[in-house]
Amino acid sequence: MSRQIVMSMFAGVALLASAFFGTGAAVAQAADVPAEFGTDWHDPVTAAPPVDRPHARSCQVTLADAQFRDFTPYRGAYTPPQGCGDHWSKVVLRLDGKVKGRQYDRLGYLHVGGVEILRTSTPEPSPDGIAWHVEKDVTRYSDTFRSPQDVEMLIGNVVDGTYTGVIDVHVSLTFYAGRPAERTPDRVLTLADSPDGTTLTAPRNSERIVAEVYATGSGGGCEEFWYLTVADPASYSCKADHGPYREVQIKVDGQLAGIAAPFPNVWTGGWSNPFLWYVLPAPGAFDVRPIEYDLTPFVGLLDDGRPHRVDVSVIGVPAGQSGWSAPVNVLVWQDAHRAQVTGALTADRATDIANSSTYTPGSENRVNTEAGHRLTVSGYLDTSHGRVTTTVTRALANTSVHRWTEGENTDGLDATWSDDQTVAVGGQGPARTTRTHRTYTMNGATTIGTDNRLRTVLTLGDRASVVELRDGWRTTWSQLDDTYSGDAAYTMNVPRDQRHAVGTSSERYRLYGSDGCYDHVLTTVQGVLTEDRYRC
Repeated sequence: MSRQIVMSMFAGVALLASAFFGTGAAVAQAADVPAEFGTDWHDPVTAAPPVDRPHARSCQVTLADAQFRDFTPYRGAYTPPQGCGDHWSKVVLRLDGKVKGRQYDRLGYLHVGGVEILRTSTPEPSPDGIAWHVEKDVTRYSDTFRSPQDVEMLIGNVVDGTYTGVIDVHVSLTFYAGRPAERTPDRVLTLADSPDGTTLTAPRNSERIVAEVYATGSGGGCEEFWYLTVADPASYSCKADHGPYREVQIKVDGQLAGIAAPFPNVWTGGWSNPFLWYVLPAPGAFDVRPIEYDLTPFVGLLDDGRPHRVDVSVIGVPAGQSGWSAPVNVLVWQDAHRAQVTGALTADRATDIANSSTYTPGSENRVNTEAGHRLTVSGYLDTSHGRVTTTVTRALANTSVHRWTEGENTDGLDATWSDDQTVAVGGQGPARTTRTHRTYTMNGATTIGTDNRLRTVLTLGDRASVVELRDGWRTTWSQLDDTYSGDAAYTMNVPRDQRHAVGTSSERYRLYGSDGCYDHVLTTVQGVLTEDRYRC
């Protein structure tokens, strides 16, 4: 089950959230809401749940204290905690940041021993300054944390006479003594560079392998807004040879091993309108969720003790164009009772990628895109507990309608991405099946009026359902619905104090299922928090 679904289930999290934020943290009354944005606003917040923390002895380690003014990475050293053992029931990362002045949104990463444990972006500040924090359950990286490691962190930034915001961050890990509720990976590996690309040498007794890919389109170019790109002959400023369809693929020794739909991340300057995001970021903007690929069907090939080539690529990016980052972590579970596990890949079947992007010119230009792909991989392993067969099926689909006028003074998109995966595991015990259905939606438009007034209206959705079955009987299930809506406008090409910016935004994060319920609603007006309500 994915980290986002399991990290905070459920009822205990609602109680924790109440303690952490208050049961209805004080919100502004109508009389307190200004007519337009001023020089300060509420610190960034998100409706997503905080990490549920166990009642156990804890130890804290600082990972980084850094100020980012340019593109120089922070480098430090990590030492395991003292007094909490070397196995932990939970490990929680916390980033506290602050910045003031004028600054763009910036993308950042944090590596421990070469393992990426956080991919994040930053809010854009007010002149008076803001503070924010990010929490993440990083228990799955416990193997990395058991020994001293190098630390590297970078939030690339530019500070000059115009962009004055220095990004100041403190990052810590808190370790809670005890055993985790679920078995964590025995090894956490990164890919090694070789003359032929990147390689993985897996332990010879591996019995399950999952690859994580933190895939983000970024850099300020068109791939940051890949979902808006169009193919010739359409007259639009961001071009791609085959339109907006993107797919993140992973291959093992040249064989297709996994496919996924990238999450349509929107950073805090996105859609030409930072007033949408000053208080409420888009879903996942501060804690970028990695794509997960279950590579267990390939373990029979990987367990020979030799390096194997592993390639990650983003399908649809124009040749020679940069803009995507896709670092890889490899999580390995080992068979403690076997020195070597043997097996074989028995099936690797993929359909052709369907990708139709049709351009219709007119006073309102239009591109309709329909695309999709399907992959099934299967393999078996002879383990100490018998032969285990794993079959992974993944199906992707994308539909979108992109409309724009001459000069792109109106630019709108209505898009849906789906990513469905079934992992079926069979052996001597009960058959286990996990079905995950993810849907991402983006529906909005930016318009520029004759008065040079820019307005953006946008709704974003991040939805997921997960069902686990044992011998066909449902054992656990969950439903996630994280929805953001915003409407903001300002006058372009004038000093900040003449923008007369206004904006409303709201987020509702609902997570419910067999373990309980979490439901949190936030609303802002002109940068003032007007609603902070828990419904469960």
